[in-house]
Amino acid sequence: MIPENNESEPLTAAVRRRWWHLATVDTTPLRRHRDFRLLFIGRFVSFFGSMVSSVAFPFQVYQETHSVLLVGALGVLEFGAILGFAFLGGALADASDRRAMVLWTEAALMACSVVLAANALLPSPQIWLLFAVATAWGVLDAIQRPSLDAMLPRLVDKDELAAAAALGSLRGTLGMILGPALGGVLLAAFGLPVTYLIDVATFVVGLACLWLMRAVPPPLDAERPSLRRVVEGLRYAASRQELIGTYAVDIVAMFFGMPMALFPAIAQGLGGASVLGLLYAAPAAGSFVFSATSGWTNRVTRHGMGVIVAATVWGLAIVGFGLAPGLPLALFFLALAGAADMMSGVFRSVIWNQTIPDSLRGRLAGIEMISYTSGPALGNFEAGIVASLFSVRVSVVSGGVLCVIGCLVAAIALPAFRAYDAAPDPAARVVKREKQ
Repeated sequence: MIPENNESEPLTAAVRRRWWHLATVDTTPLRRHRDFRLLFIGRFVSFFGSMVSSVAFPFQVYQETHSVLLVGALGVLEFGAILGFAFLGGALADASDRRAMVLWTEAALMACSVVLAANALLPSPQIWLLFAVATAWGVLDAIQRPSLDAMLPRLVDKDELAAAAALGSLRGTLGMILGPALGGVLLAAFGLPVTYLIDVATFVVGLACLWLMRAVPPPLDAERPSLRRVVEGLRYAASRQELIGTYAVDIVAMFFGMPMALFPAIAQGLGGASVLGLLYAAPAAGSFVFSATSGWTNRVTRHGMGVIVAATVWGLAIVGFGLAPGLPLALFFLALAGAADMMSGVFRSVIWNQTIPDSLRGRLAGIEMISYTSGPALGNFEAGIVASLFSVRVSVVSGGVLCVIGCLVAAIALPAFRAYDAAPDPAARVVKREKQ
Protein backbone atom coordinates (compact mmCIF):
# COMPACT_ATOMS: atom_id res chain seq x y z
CA MET A 1 0.00 0.00 0.00
CA ILE A 2 1.47 3.35 -1.08
CA PRO A 3 1.48 5.94 1.73
CA GLU A 4 -0.35 9.15 1.06
CA ASN A 5 1.78 12.23 0.40
CA ASN A 6 1.22 14.59 3.28
CA GLU A 7 1.92 18.05 1.85
CA SER A 8 1.38 19.68 5.22
CA GLU A 9 4.51 18.08 6.72
CA PRO A 10 7.04 20.60 5.32
CA LEU A 11 4.80 23.46 6.43
CA THR A 12 4.42 21.96 9.90
CA ALA A 13 8.18 21.52 10.20
CA ALA A 14 8.75 25.14 9.12
CA VAL A 15 6.24 26.41 11.67
CA ARG A 16 7.86 24.27 14.35
CA ARG A 17 11.29 25.63 13.50
CA ARG A 18 9.99 29.21 13.55
CA TRP A 19 8.43 28.74 16.98
CA TRP A 20 11.66 27.15 18.21
CA HIS A 21 13.66 30.17 17.03
CA LEU A 22 11.23 32.51 18.76
CA ALA A 23 11.34 30.59 22.04
CA THR A 24 15.12 30.16 22.33
CA VAL A 25 18.09 32.49 22.36
CA ASP A 26 19.25 33.48 18.88
CA THR A 27 22.85 32.31 18.41
CA THR A 28 23.28 33.84 14.94
CA PRO A 29 25.92 36.41 16.04
CA LEU A 30 28.02 33.62 17.55
CA ARG A 31 27.84 31.54 14.38
CA ARG A 32 28.46 34.37 11.93
CA HIS A 33 31.08 36.59 13.54
CA ARG A 34 34.48 35.31 14.66
CA ASP A 35 35.43 38.35 16.74
CA PHE A 36 32.09 38.41 18.54
CA ARG A 37 32.54 34.71 19.29
CA LEU A 38 36.02 35.33 20.72
CA LEU A 39 34.76 38.24 22.82
CA PHE A 40 31.82 36.16 24.09
CA ILE A 41 34.03 33.25 25.16
CA GLY A 42 36.69 35.47 26.70
CA ARG A 43 34.23 37.62 28.63
CA PHE A 44 32.27 34.60 29.85
CA VAL A 45 35.34 32.91 31.32
CA SER A 46 36.81 36.14 32.71
CA PHE A 47 33.52 37.33 34.24
CA PHE A 48 32.97 33.89 35.75
CA GLY A 49 36.31 34.22 37.53
CA SER A 50 35.44 37.73 38.70
CA MET A 51 32.24 36.39 40.25
CA VAL A 52 34.32 33.79 42.09
CA SER A 53 36.43 36.62 43.56
CA SER A 54 33.27 38.62 44.34
CA VAL A 55 32.56 36.04 47.05
CA ALA A 56 36.12 35.70 48.32
CA PHE A 57 36.87 39.43 48.53
CA PRO A 58 34.20 40.57 51.02
CA PHE A 59 34.66 37.29 52.91
CA GLN A 60 38.33 38.13 53.45
CA VAL A 61 37.58 41.68 54.57
CA TYR A 62 35.05 40.43 57.13
CA GLN A 63 37.38 37.63 58.21
CA GLU A 64 40.17 40.13 58.88
CA THR A 65 38.11 42.98 60.40
CA HIS A 66 34.82 41.44 61.67
CA SER A 67 33.16 44.68 60.55
CA VAL A 68 30.11 44.75 58.27
CA LEU A 69 30.65 48.51 57.94
CA LEU A 70 34.04 47.98 56.32
CA VAL A 71 32.56 45.32 54.01
CA GLY A 72 29.96 47.89 52.93
CA ALA A 73 32.71 50.45 52.39
CA LEU A 74 34.14 48.28 49.60
CA GLY A 75 31.09 49.00 47.47
CA VAL A 76 31.24 52.70 48.27
CA LEU A 77 34.89 52.91 47.17
CA GLU A 78 34.22 51.03 43.93
CA PHE A 79 31.14 53.09 43.13
CA GLY A 80 32.97 56.35 43.84
CA ALA A 81 35.79 55.32 41.52
CA ILE A 82 33.28 54.52 38.75
CA LEU A 83 31.64 57.93 39.13
CA GLY A 84 35.01 59.63 39.02
CA PHE A 85 36.39 57.86 35.95
CA ALA A 86 33.38 56.85 33.79
CA PHE A 87 33.53 60.02 31.67
CA LEU A 88 37.26 59.58 31.15
CA GLY A 89 36.69 55.97 30.11
CA GLY A 90 34.07 57.12 27.59
CA ALA A 91 36.36 59.77 26.12
CA LEU A 92 39.21 57.27 25.80
CA ALA A 93 36.91 54.77 24.08
CA ASP A 94 36.16 57.34 21.35
CA ALA A 95 39.82 58.23 20.83
CA SER A 96 41.59 54.85 21.04
CA ASP A 97 41.54 51.31 19.69
CA ARG A 98 38.66 49.88 21.71
CA ARG A 99 39.98 46.32 21.67
CA ALA A 100 43.34 47.55 22.96
CA MET A 101 41.64 49.49 25.77
CA VAL A 102 39.76 46.38 26.89
CA LEU A 103 42.91 44.24 26.56
CA TRP A 104 45.15 46.45 28.71
CA THR A 105 42.53 47.10 31.39
CA GLU A 106 41.86 43.35 31.51
CA ALA A 107 45.58 42.78 32.08
CA ALA A 108 45.52 45.35 34.91
CA LEU A 109 42.50 43.61 36.48
CA MET A 110 44.40 40.32 36.31
CA ALA A 111 47.30 42.00 38.13
CA CYS A 112 44.85 43.00 40.89
CA SER A 113 43.87 39.35 41.34
CA VAL A 114 47.54 38.35 41.49
CA VAL A 115 48.04 40.94 44.26
CA LEU A 116 45.03 39.53 46.15
CA ALA A 117 46.41 35.98 45.90
CA ALA A 118 49.85 37.08 47.08
CA ASN A 119 48.36 39.10 49.93
CA ALA A 120 46.26 36.14 51.05
CA LEU A 121 49.42 34.01 51.31
CA LEU A 122 50.99 36.40 53.83
CA PRO A 123 50.94 35.42 57.52
CA SER A 124 49.17 38.75 58.19
CA PRO A 125 47.36 40.00 55.06
CA GLN A 126 47.38 43.78 54.63
CA ILE A 127 43.89 45.26 55.02
CA TRP A 128 44.78 48.55 53.32
CA LEU A 129 45.73 46.57 50.23
CA LEU A 130 42.21 45.16 49.98
CA PHE A 131 40.71 48.65 49.92
CA ALA A 132 43.31 49.79 47.38
CA VAL A 133 42.32 46.89 45.11
CA ALA A 134 38.61 47.73 45.50
CA THR A 135 39.33 51.28 44.36
CA ALA A 136 41.48 50.03 41.46
CA TRP A 137 38.67 47.71 40.37
CA GLY A 138 36.28 50.65 40.16
CA VAL A 139 38.75 52.77 38.17
CA LEU A 140 39.58 49.97 35.73
CA ASP A 141 35.92 49.00 35.30
CA ALA A 142 35.03 52.63 34.55
CA ILE A 143 37.77 52.81 31.91
CA GLN A 144 37.10 49.40 30.38
CA ARG A 145 33.31 49.26 30.20
CA PRO A 146 32.72 52.12 27.70
CA SER A 147 35.19 50.58 25.23
CA LEU A 148 33.62 47.17 25.72
CA ASP A 149 30.08 48.47 25.13
CA ALA A 150 31.10 50.66 22.19
CA MET A 151 32.76 47.68 20.45
CA LEU A 152 29.58 45.65 20.03
CA PRO A 153 28.05 47.43 16.99
CA ARG A 154 31.36 46.94 15.14
CA LEU A 155 31.26 43.17 15.70
CA VAL A 156 27.72 42.26 14.55
CA ASP A 157 25.21 43.42 11.96
CA LYS A 158 22.60 46.01 12.90
CA ASP A 159 19.71 43.54 12.75
CA GLU A 160 21.62 41.24 15.15
CA LEU A 161 21.98 43.76 17.98
CA ALA A 162 19.04 42.40 19.99
CA ALA A 163 20.36 38.84 19.67
CA ALA A 164 23.88 39.98 20.67
CA ALA A 165 22.51 41.84 23.70
CA ALA A 166 20.49 38.78 24.75
CA LEU A 167 23.57 36.56 24.42
CA GLY A 168 25.55 39.02 26.53
CA SER A 169 22.79 38.94 29.15
CA LEU A 170 22.78 35.15 29.11
CA ARG A 171 26.54 35.13 29.59
CA GLY A 172 26.31 37.56 32.50
CA THR A 173 23.50 35.76 34.33
CA LEU A 174 25.26 32.40 33.99
CA GLY A 175 28.37 33.97 35.49
CA MET A 176 26.38 35.52 38.35
CA ILE A 177 24.74 32.18 39.16
CA LEU A 178 27.69 29.78 38.73
CA GLY A 179 30.59 32.02 39.82
CA PRO A 180 29.48 32.75 43.40
CA ALA A 181 28.40 29.12 43.86
CA LEU A 182 31.87 27.86 42.87
CA GLY A 183 33.49 30.64 44.91
CA GLY A 184 31.81 29.39 48.08
CA VAL A 185 32.92 25.81 47.39
CA LEU A 186 36.52 26.87 46.67
CA LEU A 187 36.68 28.96 49.84
CA ALA A 188 35.45 26.08 51.96
CA ALA A 189 37.65 23.44 50.31
CA PHE A 190 40.90 25.25 49.44
CA GLY A 191 40.93 28.71 51.05
CA LEU A 192 41.49 32.24 49.79
CA PRO A 193 44.78 31.95 47.83
CA VAL A 194 43.54 29.14 45.58
CA THR A 195 40.23 30.93 45.04
CA TYR A 196 42.01 34.08 43.85
CA LEU A 197 44.36 32.03 41.64
CA ILE A 198 41.35 30.47 39.90
CA ASP A 199 40.31 34.03 39.03
CA VAL A 200 43.81 34.69 37.67
CA ALA A 201 43.56 31.59 35.45
CA THR A 202 40.26 32.78 33.96
CA PHE A 203 41.88 36.12 33.09
CA VAL A 204 44.46 34.22 31.03
CA VAL A 205 41.66 32.80 28.85
CA GLY A 206 40.03 36.22 28.53
CA LEU A 207 43.27 37.88 27.51
CA ALA A 208 44.02 35.17 24.93
CA CYS A 209 40.63 35.70 23.29
CA LEU A 210 41.09 39.47 23.22
CA TRP A 211 44.58 39.06 21.74
CA LEU A 212 43.19 36.93 18.89
CA MET A 213 40.56 39.53 17.98
CA ARG A 214 41.16 42.08 15.25
CA ALA A 215 41.73 45.71 16.16
CA VAL A 216 38.71 48.01 16.62
CA PRO A 217 40.24 51.39 15.73
CA PRO A 218 38.66 54.71 16.75
CA PRO A 219 36.29 56.52 14.34
CA LEU A 220 37.89 58.51 11.52
CA ASP A 221 36.90 61.83 13.11
CA ALA A 222 38.27 60.90 16.56
CA GLU A 223 40.02 63.59 18.60
CA ARG A 224 42.14 63.48 21.72
CA PRO A 225 40.17 63.14 25.00
CA SER A 226 39.22 66.51 26.49
CA LEU A 227 36.59 68.16 28.66
CA ARG A 228 35.03 69.62 25.51
CA ARG A 229 34.60 66.13 24.08
CA VAL A 230 32.93 64.95 27.30
CA VAL A 231 30.53 67.92 27.25
CA GLU A 232 29.77 67.17 23.61
CA GLY A 233 28.61 63.68 24.61
CA LEU A 234 26.45 65.04 27.43
CA ARG A 235 24.80 67.52 25.07
CA TYR A 236 24.06 64.81 22.54
CA ALA A 237 22.45 62.61 25.20
CA ALA A 238 20.33 65.53 26.45
CA SER A 239 19.12 66.26 22.91
CA ARG A 240 17.70 62.76 22.30
CA GLN A 241 14.44 61.84 24.05
CA GLU A 242 14.88 58.14 23.33
CA LEU A 243 18.20 58.16 25.20
CA ILE A 244 16.87 60.26 28.08
CA GLY A 245 14.00 57.80 28.34
CA THR A 246 16.29 54.80 28.73
CA TYR A 247 18.27 56.53 31.48
CA ALA A 248 15.19 57.88 33.27
CA VAL A 249 13.20 54.65 33.28
CA ASP A 250 16.17 52.59 34.45
CA ILE A 251 17.01 55.00 37.28
CA VAL A 252 13.35 55.20 38.37
CA ALA A 253 13.01 51.41 38.39
CA MET A 254 16.22 50.87 40.33
CA PHE A 255 15.80 53.81 42.75
CA PHE A 256 12.25 52.97 43.83
CA GLY A 257 12.11 49.23 43.16
CA MET A 258 15.47 47.94 44.42
CA PRO A 259 14.79 46.07 47.70
CA MET A 260 17.92 43.87 47.88
CA ALA A 261 19.22 45.71 50.95
CA LEU A 262 16.09 44.44 52.73
CA PHE A 263 16.59 40.77 51.83
CA PRO A 264 18.24 39.83 55.16
CA ALA A 265 15.27 41.29 57.07
CA ILE A 266 12.71 39.75 54.70
CA ALA A 267 14.38 36.35 54.96
CA GLN A 268 13.72 36.31 58.71
CA GLY A 269 9.98 36.15 58.03
CA LEU A 270 10.24 33.56 55.28
CA GLY A 271 12.38 30.89 56.91
CA GLY A 272 15.52 32.50 58.26
CA ALA A 273 19.06 32.60 56.96
CA SER A 274 18.61 29.38 54.98
CA VAL A 275 16.41 31.16 52.41
CA LEU A 276 18.53 34.30 52.04
CA GLY A 277 20.59 32.83 49.21
CA LEU A 278 17.39 31.90 47.36
CA LEU A 279 16.19 35.51 47.49
CA TYR A 280 19.44 36.74 45.97
CA ALA A 281 19.47 33.99 43.32
CA ALA A 282 15.85 34.35 42.19
CA PRO A 283 16.26 37.54 40.08
CA ALA A 284 19.31 36.07 38.35
CA ALA A 285 17.36 32.89 37.63
CA GLY A 286 14.55 34.94 36.07
CA SER A 287 17.08 36.87 33.99
CA PHE A 288 18.59 33.61 32.77
CA VAL A 289 15.22 32.18 31.73
CA PHE A 290 14.39 35.35 29.81
CA SER A 291 17.76 35.40 28.05
CA ALA A 292 17.48 31.71 27.13
CA THR A 293 14.04 32.28 25.55
CA SER A 294 14.70 35.67 23.95
CA GLY A 295 14.58 34.77 20.24
CA TRP A 296 11.30 36.66 19.88
CA THR A 297 12.96 39.97 20.77
CA ASN A 298 14.44 40.14 17.25
CA ARG A 299 10.93 40.74 15.93
CA VAL A 300 10.23 43.69 18.24
CA THR A 301 10.79 47.14 16.73
CA ARG A 302 9.03 49.33 19.35
CA HIS A 303 11.99 49.20 21.70
CA GLY A 304 11.02 52.33 23.66
CA MET A 305 7.65 50.86 24.53
CA GLY A 306 9.40 47.59 25.31
CA VAL A 307 11.56 49.33 27.93
CA ILE A 308 8.49 51.01 29.46
CA VAL A 309 6.53 47.75 29.62
CA ALA A 310 9.49 45.85 31.07
CA ALA A 311 10.14 48.44 33.81
CA THR A 312 6.41 48.53 34.64
CA VAL A 313 6.37 44.74 34.99
CA TRP A 314 9.43 45.06 37.24
CA GLY A 315 7.51 47.47 39.50
CA LEU A 316 4.42 45.25 39.61
CA ALA A 317 6.57 42.21 40.40
CA ILE A 318 8.22 44.09 43.29
CA VAL A 319 4.74 44.93 44.63
CA GLY A 320 3.85 41.23 44.37
CA PHE A 321 7.06 40.32 46.20
CA GLY A 322 6.24 42.77 49.00
CA LEU A 323 2.76 41.32 49.43
CA ALA A 324 3.72 37.64 49.00
CA PRO A 325 2.51 35.58 52.00
CA GLY A 326 5.15 32.85 51.64
CA LEU A 327 8.47 31.87 50.12
CA PRO A 328 7.25 30.25 46.84
CA LEU A 329 5.33 33.36 45.73
CA ALA A 330 8.14 35.63 46.89
CA LEU A 331 10.64 33.73 44.74
CA PHE A 332 8.25 33.71 41.78
CA PHE A 333 7.83 37.49 41.85
CA LEU A 334 11.58 38.04 42.25
CA ALA A 335 12.23 35.80 39.25
CA LEU A 336 9.60 37.72 37.27
CA ALA A 337 11.32 40.97 38.26
CA GLY A 338 14.67 39.58 37.08
CA ALA A 339 13.16 38.59 33.72
CA ALA A 340 11.63 42.06 33.31
CA ASP A 341 14.94 43.71 34.18
CA MET A 342 16.71 41.64 31.52
CA MET A 343 14.01 42.51 28.96
CA SER A 344 14.54 46.19 29.70
CA GLY A 345 18.31 45.77 29.40
CA VAL A 346 18.07 44.10 25.98
CA PHE A 347 15.84 46.81 24.52
CA ARG A 348 17.86 49.64 26.08
CA SER A 349 21.01 48.18 24.57
CA VAL A 350 19.38 48.04 21.12
CA ILE A 351 18.26 51.68 21.33
CA TRP A 352 21.74 52.80 22.36
CA ASN A 353 23.51 50.85 19.63
CA GLN A 354 21.05 51.83 16.89
CA THR A 355 20.87 55.55 17.59
CA ILE A 356 24.30 56.65 18.86
CA PRO A 357 26.91 57.58 16.22
CA ASP A 358 30.09 55.53 16.36
CA SER A 359 32.14 58.63 17.18
CA LEU A 360 30.09 59.17 20.37
CA ARG A 361 29.52 55.60 21.53
CA GLY A 362 32.29 55.57 24.11
CA ARG A 363 31.25 58.80 25.81
CA LEU A 364 27.59 57.78 25.82
CA ALA A 365 28.58 54.40 27.25
CA GLY A 366 30.18 56.29 30.13
CA ILE A 367 26.86 58.04 30.80
CA GLU A 368 25.02 54.72 30.60
CA MET A 369 27.46 53.21 33.08
CA ILE A 370 26.74 55.94 35.61
CA SER A 371 22.97 55.53 35.14
CA TYR A 372 22.90 51.77 35.70
CA THR A 373 25.39 51.77 38.59
CA SER A 374 23.95 54.72 40.51
CA GLY A 375 20.36 53.43 40.41
CA PRO A 376 20.90 50.23 42.44
CA ALA A 377 23.27 51.91 44.90
CA LEU A 378 20.84 54.75 45.61
CA GLY A 379 17.85 52.40 45.49
CA ASN A 380 19.16 50.18 48.26
CA PHE A 381 19.81 53.30 50.35
CA GLU A 382 16.26 54.58 49.70
CA ALA A 383 14.75 51.19 50.59
CA GLY A 384 16.63 51.16 53.89
CA ILE A 385 15.48 54.68 54.84
CA VAL A 386 11.79 53.98 54.10
CA ALA A 387 11.96 50.66 55.96
CA SER A 388 13.48 52.34 59.02
CA LEU A 389 10.76 55.04 59.00
CA PHE A 390 7.79 52.74 58.36
CA SER A 391 8.29 49.01 57.79
CA VAL A 392 9.98 46.59 55.42
CA ARG A 393 6.70 45.72 53.68
CA VAL A 394 5.78 49.38 53.22
CA SER A 395 9.23 50.05 51.75
CA VAL A 396 9.00 47.24 49.19
CA VAL A 397 5.38 47.81 48.14
CA SER A 398 5.59 51.61 47.98
CA GLY A 399 8.79 51.34 45.95
CA GLY A 400 7.10 49.09 43.40
CA VAL A 401 4.09 51.42 43.14
CA LEU A 402 6.31 54.49 42.67
CA CYS A 403 8.28 52.61 40.02
CA VAL A 404 5.08 51.97 38.01
CA ILE A 405 4.01 55.61 38.39
CA GLY A 406 7.44 56.84 37.34
CA CYS A 407 7.39 54.65 34.22
CA LEU A 408 3.98 56.01 33.21
CA VAL A 409 5.16 59.59 33.76
CA ALA A 410 8.24 58.94 31.60
CA ALA A 411 6.04 57.46 28.86
CA ILE A 412 3.83 60.57 28.85
CA ALA A 413 6.61 63.13 29.21
CA LEU A 414 8.86 61.59 26.52
CA PRO A 415 6.69 60.84 23.46
CA ALA A 416 9.69 60.29 21.16
CA PHE A 417 10.97 57.63 23.54
CA ARG A 418 7.56 56.00 23.80
CA ALA A 419 7.13 55.99 20.02
CA TYR A 420 10.66 54.88 19.14
CA ASP A 421 10.42 52.35 16.32
CA ALA A 422 13.45 50.73 14.70
CA ALA A 423 11.42 49.94 11.56
CA PRO A 424 8.80 52.69 11.04
CA ASP A 425 8.33 51.75 7.40
CA PRO A 426 5.88 48.81 7.02
CA ALA A 427 7.91 47.55 4.06
CA ALA A 428 10.98 47.42 6.28
CA ARG A 429 9.11 45.24 8.76
CA VAL A 430 8.23 42.80 5.98
CA VAL A 431 11.86 42.58 4.88
CA LYS A 432 12.97 42.05 8.52
CA ARG A 433 10.47 39.19 8.96
CA GLU A 434 11.54 37.53 5.69
CA LYS A 435 15.21 37.64 6.72
CA GLN A 436 14.35 35.87 9.98
